Amino acid sequence: MIRRRLGAALAVLTDRLLPAVLTALGVTLVGAGLLTYLSPTATGDPGTSPGLSASPSAAAPSEPSASIPLPSLSPPGSPSPSPSSVDRVATRIVIPALRIDLPVVKPPGGPDAFPLCNVAMYIQELSQPGEPGATYIYAHARVGMFLPLLEESKRNNGRRMLGMLVEVYTSDDQLFLYEITEVRRHQTTLDAAFAVRDEQLWLQTSEGPRGTKEKLQVVARPIGSMPADHEQAHPTPKPVVCS
Repeated sequence: MIRRRLGAALAVLTDRLLPAVLTALGVTLVGAGLLTYLSPTATGDPGTSPGLSASPSAAAPSEPSASIPLPSLSPPGSPSPSPSSVDRVATRIVIPALRIDLPVVKPPGGPDAFPLCNVAMYIQELSQPGEPGATYIYAHARVGMFLPLLEESKRNNGRRMLGMLVEVYTSDDQLFLYEITEVRRHQTTLDAAFAVRDEQLWLQTSEGPRGTKEKLQVVARPIGSMPADHEQAHPTPKPVVCS
């Protein structure tokens, strides 16, 4: 009788607790395997933080305020990105190892508008998280923004960033996880991002003072997604016009 009761109790514990333990363990292993949360990179010298330069007036009409010329939205021989089947946009980006945590907003104004400070922005003509194609998020290389990306890229061509985890929250309360796979320095076009057909995340920031053409691009691959807390997915943006 005692053995039967013990067996029944163990069965209940296994059915109820094991799935929860495995789920928590799986999330922990993903985070532990991709970055070191306790080894953040310094954010750099505030006096040397360059910003993204404004787009020239002669650029293509679809060009975002990121100073890298956009190709045609329908390059010869390749289809345009498919329209989103989900009403979703990026709302927050976090790179724990670099202490980056920024709201993501729709770019302001027209294609020649200078990017705002204290937020990141996305290229509307490209994809959003969870969709085929490149999700492209950019911000100034300034303190509190994407400066850590620039500073880390200068150390051994950004090799330490490879494998770091990037978290992107979206407007429909989802969290998308990405692993950095490539650091592309001194870039001048968006051709490669527009050519992407599989889901990827691209980040961009400046490499020099306002007017510098070359930009830093960081590429990451998707590794999973999960539901997110509404408040975490919807930080309050406090953009300011950069001085």
